[in-house]
Amino acid sequence: MSIHTTPGAAARLRVAGLVALPVLMFSAACGGGGGDGAKDAGVASVPDESATGKPADSADSAKDSADSAKKHKSAFYDAQVKYVRCMRGKAGVKDFPDPELSGYLDMSKVEKVVDPNGNGEEYKGGKDGACVTELKAAMNLEPERDDQKDYESMLAHAKCMREKGVSKFTNPTMSGGNVLPGGDPSPANPQLDRDSATYKEARTACKDKLLDGLDGMQ
Repeated sequence: MSIHTTPGAAARLRVAGLVALPVLMFSAACGGGGGDGAKDAGVASVPDESATGKPADSADSAKDSADSAKKHKSAFYDAQVKYVRCMRGKAGVKDFPDPELSGYLDMSKVEKVVDPNGNGEEYKGGKDGACVTELKAAMNLEPERDDQKDYESMLAHAKCMREKGVSKFTNPTMSGGNVLPGGDPSPANPQLDRDSATYKEARTACKDKLLDGLDGMQ
């Protein structure tokens, strides 16, 4: 999935990890004289069933897939921890926040350590790209996302923002399989005052509408 970012989140580009799905192969028994009728007819053999009543191969495949996803999520978290340590050390942002248990960063916390007189280096791996290598490593391990769920999450968030007083907050859109976040109707000429009390209160109230990894995208 590609998510087009707003200027305030331009550095949060992500490279979704590709998950290889196992292919189940069913072998057909070749018939010989005096064998079982079904085998003689060349009918594909049926895998033994597991205790769950499902074919054993299917059950094992589901378990392997779940284990793989768990390991991938753990690797993503570990990579984010390395990035955070680098930001605190080499990049000199000593209060850079820890990642969430999901592995994603809480962008509202990251924003608090951004130098208002800088160029947003805190979003991009630190000054002079001190931690770009670690940032890219973490991005490459991000778990694959569900486009539709991300869209629905941002849509709920946009509606919440309007209900809380930010009337011009726009909805996200789907285009060619890409999720385009909503938010300011004119990013090049901002119409939303992100520093206003109303905006900040709405953002706090609506934060839970966003899935992990979408905070700061709109």
